[in-house]
Amino acid sequence: MNTLTMTELIPEQISGKKVDLSHTAELATQEEAAACFARARMRMLDPGTWHELSGALSAEFILVPQTGTPPHQWAQTHDHIKIDIPGPGPSSGKGYDWVLIELIKDETDAIAPSERVGMRLSPCSDPTGKDTDTAHFFTGQASSTFVITRNGNKVVAQYHGRNEMPNIKTTRTVDNIRNAIVASGALASLSEMQWMSLIKGFLKNE
Repeated sequence: MNTLTMTELIPEQISGKKVDLSHTAELATQEEAAACFARARMRMLDPGTWHELSGALSAEFILVPQTGTPPHQWAQTHDHIKIDIPGPGPSSGKGYDWVLIELIKDETDAIAPSERVGMRLSPCSDPTGKDTDTAHFFTGQASSTFVITRNGNKVVAQYHGRNEMPNIKTTRTVDNIRNAIVASGALASLSEMQWMSLIKGFLKNE
């Protein structure tokens, strides 16, 4: 099993905004913590549940398997996620923001002293169309990384945003204006509220 490193999952911060969020659950036993981790891992790899976990005012997330891959529920590397945030979406994404699942690293071992799983997302163009503009309010240099770790009877869910900058240099003026407006809210910590709700949702009891 390859060792997962944080530097492999989380890109270097070069420019724009940086976000680091964390939520911890401490369980009575390692067995309970392993069950919590397994639940959190399943939720992280099922973007269709993120809206419910984050709350009624959050965005909706729809998993789109990579071309040629049969439909599946659990996220895989090279899949895409289309995001329906409240309000108008970018025309380049047919009304949706899009991200690519760049990397998933899974070190699940319920009987080991520790285990970890991580997933990194990055803005991208709409894979179902011909438009090459990044269909997202952040540029393609941005990234969002989720990491869930269990050490003994403690489980930690983390979110790491890197290089978050408004995507205002597309070929569509209307998208540039929309992206500037949405990104300004995200940069003002509105998106952090959703991500914090989501990582708490990963760890909540059933």
